[in-house]
Amino acid sequence: MKYIEEYRDAYLTQKLLKDLRSILTRDWILMEVCGGQTHSIIKSGLDQLLPKEINLVHGPGCPVCVTPLELIDKAIALASRRDVIFTSFGDMLRVPGSSSDLFAVKAAGGDVRILYSPLDSLKIARENPDKTVVFFGIGFETTAPPNAMAVVQAQVQGINNFAMLVSHVTVPAAIIALMESPDVKVDGFLAAGHVCTVMGYWEYEPLAQKYKIPIVVTGFEPVDIVHGILKCVRQLEGDRYYVENAYARSVIREGNRPAQAVIQRVFELCDRPWRGIGVIPQSGYRLRPEFAEFDAELRFPEIQSIETKESDLCISGLVLQGRKKPHECMAFGKECTPQTPLGATMVSTEGACAAYYRYGRYADANRRIDGDKWLKNPI
Repeated sequence: MKYIEEYRDAYLTQKLLKDLRSILTRDWILMEVCGGQTHSIIKSGLDQLLPKEINLVHGPGCPVCVTPLELIDKAIALASRRDVIFTSFGDMLRVPGSSSDLFAVKAAGGDVRILYSPLDSLKIARENPDKTVVFFGIGFETTAPPNAMAVVQAQVQGINNFAMLVSHVTVPAAIIALMESPDVKVDGFLAAGHVCTVMGYWEYEPLAQKYKIPIVVTGFEPVDIVHGILKCVRQLEGDRYYVENAYARSVIREGNRPAQAVIQRVFELCDRPWRGIGVIPQSGYRLRPEFAEFDAELRFPEIQSIETKESDLCISGLVLQGRKKPHECMAFGKECTPQTPLGATMVSTEGACAAYYRYGRYADANRRIDGDKWLKNPI
C-alpha cells in the first residue's frame, strides 16, 4: 500500500502543481485518452486543482464506451439463444443496446456468465459440449493478448464449441482520427499507461512528429497524472513535440514483445466502427482467416444483418471526442443516469459521464451560478 500511496501523496501533487503554474504562459487543451485516467482525475479533484489555463478534455479510451451499438445488439441476440452460453467481462452487461442489455437477457433466463479471464470460457466449453460458448472480446491493446491466447488455446486443444465476438480497437488510430478531425482541438495527449505497457510507445513517435503534438505516457494516480501534464506543458511551452515516458516504472519503449507477437498471430487490422464516432480506418482487430472458425459473426451469420440507431438525446460521441463535457448534455442526470443510461459512457467504470455523475460534476439547470460554475446537487 505504501507504494500506491506515494503516488497519491498530497504534498507531491501540490509541488507538481506549483511547478506547472510557474511555467504556464497561455491556455492549453490536453486530452487524457484513457477513461481510467478520467475517473482518477475526477475522483481526486484534479480537475478543480489544475490551473485555469489547463483544460482537460476526455478521449475515446474507454473500451466499453466505444464498443459499437450494433455489437451490443449482436451480443444480446447471441446471449438470447438456447444453444449459446454467453461469457463476458462484467462491465459489458449493463451497456444499453437498442432496446435491452445483457443483464435483462440474463434475468429472462439467458445463460450469461461474468468472467475474469477469457480462458475461463474454454473450461466452460469443455464442460458443456452441447452448447457454443461465445466470449465477448472487447478492449484496446491491453486485453488483446489474453483474448488472443484464448483463441490459440481453443485451436490447440481442439475446443470447437468456442467462439469470440470481437470488438477490439487500437489507440494510435484513434489519435489519428482526432487529429484529422476539423472539429477537435487538442494541444497534447496523455497516453494510456496500461496500453503502453503492452505496446510500448514507438507507435506514437511518428504521430507526435506528423501532427506536432506532444504525447506523454502517463499512469493513473494523481501524482502520475500531474507529472504527465507537467511534462506535456513543458514541451508545449518550449515549442517541442515528441513522445515522453512519465510511467517508466511500468512502460518501456518496445513494450511487451511476446504479448505483441500473440496479438499479431491471431488478429489483423481492420476498419472498425466506434460507438458515437463512426468508422475509423484500420483502427480495430479481427481474427485472421486461419482462426475464422472461432469468429462468432461467421458462425452465426444471421446476426450480421442487425442494424441499430443511437439515442437522439445522447451526446456520448461528442464526449468521447473531447468536444463536449458530460454535464453539457441536456439529458445528463435527468433522462440519463447510471440506473437509466442512454449511452455507454454513463455505464462503464471508465466512462466519463459515470465519473461526472458519481463524483458530483454536474450542473442542474435551476442551480447554475456565476456562469460556468455550478453547485453540487445530488439527485
